[in-house]
Amino acid sequence: MPKMKTISGAKKRFALTGTGKIKRKHAYKSHILTKKTKKRKLNLTHMGLVDRVDVANVKKMLCL
Repeated sequence: MPKMKTISGAKKRFALTGTGKIKRKHAYKSHILTKKTKKRKLNLTHMGLVDRVDVANVKKMLCL
């Protein structure tokens, strides 16, 4: 059976924490920023965690 390949888009977007959780960036922070408030843009800057229902899919993409 061939080797499992990591999805290259996933390895650019997700990272593992020390405890094994998966970090992600928030969406909607790349363009059309003039109409968004400072508070909203600041909150989008912080890293988030992948929701528990999506963890299995992300781990499969990362071959974990």
